[in-house]
Amino acid sequence: MSRHVFFSFHYKNDVWRAYQVRNSWVTQGKTAAGFIDSAEFEKVKQNGKEAVKKWIDSQLVGTSVTVVLIGCDTSNREFVQYELKKSYERGNAILGVHVNNLRDKDGRTSPKGDTNFGELGKDVYGNPVYFFNVAKEYDYVKDGGYNNLGNWIEQAAKQKGK
Repeated sequence: MSRHVFFSFHYKNDVWRAYQVRNSWVTQGKTAAGFIDSAEFEKVKQNGKEAVKKWIDSQLVGTSVTVVLIGCDTSNREFVQYELKKSYERGNAILGVHVNNLRDKDGRTSPKGDTNFGELGKDVYGNPVYFFNVAKEYDYVKDGGYNNLGNWIEQAAKQKGK
């Protein structure tokens, strides 16, 4: 089944890595949301935080899965945290894919990123929900992401009933 997937990532640090993942996803005939080129992103950012949040909200429409591409600073990014909260709120399946072993444009890898994104929301009992409660994690390079990303996404969606 084809899924409309939102990809969340730290733009400045990991856009090169994110495009590698996105391009492998799209070449397999899948649809990716949450990707924007540098010029467009700068345009959106110039209009302030609320404009960025509005753009994120619009990109999440129609998605059933959110994949956070985890680099060394991803967990500290305000908009990534917002994307994950909104994804949880809308009932998307969430999964984490570590991209630190992918090389950037200069051929460098980076340290493995933390997955402490803060509270994503509350469960039906009012208890806080965190990333580790709802997301399975993979390493794109070590776990064969090029060949397996679709399976990971489909498995997460099915487990979520999507």
